[in-house]
Amino acid sequence: MKTTLGRALLLAGAAVVSGVAVSGAVSAAAAPAAQIAKAQTPDEAFEAIYTAEYAWRLQQSGPSEDGPKSERLALPDVGVKAQTARLAAWEKVEKQLAAIDVARLSPENRINFSVYKGQIDAFVASQRYRDYEKPFNADTSFWGELADWARSPLRDQQSAEDFVEMLREIPRYYDQQIDNMRAGLKRGFSAPQVTLIGRDKGIELVVDAKTAEDSPFYEPFRKLPSTIPAAEQEKLRAAARAAITGSVVPAHAKLLAFMRGEYEKQARKTLAAYALPDGKAYYQSKISEFVTLDKSPEEIHQIGLSEMARIRSQMNEVMQQVGFKGDLKAFLHFLRTDPQFYPKTPNELLYRAAWIAKTFDGKASQFFGHLPRSRFAIKPVPDDVAPFYTGGRGGPGIYLVNTYDLPSRPFYSQVALTLHESAPGHAMQMPLAAENKDLPAFRRDTYLSAYGEGWALYCEALGEDMGMYETPYDRFGMLSYQAWRASRLVVDTGIHAKGWTREQAQQYLRDNTALSDHEIETEVDRYISWPGQALSYYMGQLAFVDARKKAETALGSKFNIRAFHDAVLALGAVPLPVIDSRVDQLIKDGGKGPYPDEE
Repeated sequence: MKTTLGRALLLAGAAVVSGVAVSGAVSAAAAPAAQIAKAQTPDEAFEAIYTAEYAWRLQQSGPSEDGPKSERLALPDVGVKAQTARLAAWEKVEKQLAAIDVARLSPENRINFSVYKGQIDAFVASQRYRDYEKPFNADTSFWGELADWARSPLRDQQSAEDFVEMLREIPRYYDQQIDNMRAGLKRGFSAPQVTLIGRDKGIELVVDAKTAEDSPFYEPFRKLPSTIPAAEQEKLRAAARAAITGSVVPAHAKLLAFMRGEYEKQARKTLAAYALPDGKAYYQSKISEFVTLDKSPEEIHQIGLSEMARIRSQMNEVMQQVGFKGDLKAFLHFLRTDPQFYPKTPNELLYRAAWIAKTFDGKASQFFGHLPRSRFAIKPVPDDVAPFYTGGRGGPGIYLVNTYDLPSRPFYSQVALTLHESAPGHAMQMPLAAENKDLPAFRRDTYLSAYGEGWALYCEALGEDMGMYETPYDRFGMLSYQAWRASRLVVDTGIHAKGWTREQAQQYLRDNTALSDHEIETEVDRYISWPGQALSYYMGQLAFVDARKKAETALGSKFNIRAFHDAVLALGAVPLPVIDSRVDQLIKDGGKGPYPDEE
């Protein structure tokens, strides 16, 4: 799983960066009318719009695990005036886009337009529904993402000085977040109360640190670049300690008091997105954002039920293969409780993940022509977030493996997890997009959940073609993961549109997947607090599966799996209909992909 466009919005607080005048936000985001009028062609007009807006957008970025970070570390202004200005800016961009004659754009810019307009529409919707009043969920929080920034090394003296200044800004930033959350409470727009249990642990850890040097925010100052003179290093460390003591700790203490004294007590007791203000429209906007298709909750629910039935029959085949005597419920109990399937130490889990990743390396050239230059590390999930974290998470340069609660981390799921989060999933797909200089920056840097998660889930199933599942239990783990994502179509729509209870959602996962109870509880709370995001995985996978079937049928013996993969990966993150259009072009080109010399 990776950060989505919507999640980046949520965490950044949808704001104008501190120090930028709010009054200038609209003109800064939108291309000046004179510039557009001067443009000779629709292509030039469109490029003027997205160039101006994206340069402005980068200034808005707050901390997020994989969103583009500005050269200068800074916390955004998340106050209500900035939020209003940001909405006005994106609404102006929407009007500018409406004036573009899309039919006259070049083929490349028609794709760019589809991607870009989807981004702007998501930003506008998020601002109109005031998502910034609910700036965290059961998976991600603004304070957790800020702590995550502290785990990255500092590049030079300037970045270290900027980091210290950012630490000093935390009280202002947190105060604005608190004001926004209070506004959300007043109108019933909050995280569901049931998902808040224990979520303040990361805040508490910062408050309870015995000294400034024990704080996670001091971590990047332990080893500063050798290019910084020793005397300057000591000054920076002293400044960091002072900022932590004088700004960071008090801000976290205030936030902790607010969370426990107000927010957790006043948060809504309902679960459904439908129960929020204008809830039906809000949930539909999230479906549009995360699925990038015009689908109703009922349509998605039925797709989920159909796919679950198909996967269930495959699970039964595996049960027969291993000679298990009993029904699926009994088999799932066996998988959840038999010690042979679980690691005894964190390193055992980490080493197996490394082995699986390296096994893929030996098969990569058979299935992919063009490979990324970047590599990734395998590390455990940090302790402060591990209890609420997914089983693993990957992206450029990293594959995080959750070693918390080892009895909930089965070996039989690890092949599928590794293919999803590392290569050929997130840790390969995202670098390929970032390294593709033929794409405009707003496509290289942006993550669309339907595409990214759909691709990663497709990679789990691709493991069968690659011979990665060495035992029937490994294959069942993959099928369980497929069922897990298909069940999200049922559970997410069930919770948010059909009135399902938390217990009902948990039981559905227990009955249909091999997930541990800990994972099930964590996952369901994520779906409750983050409407629509869970739908992106399986709906995205279906797009890749259908596109491949289409190419195989049309091309016959000319179908080349490497060319197909290269073609869809070269797109970067795009709305799902664009994948189908690209495959049409692949067929028209006789199966030749974008890198024929590497096929």
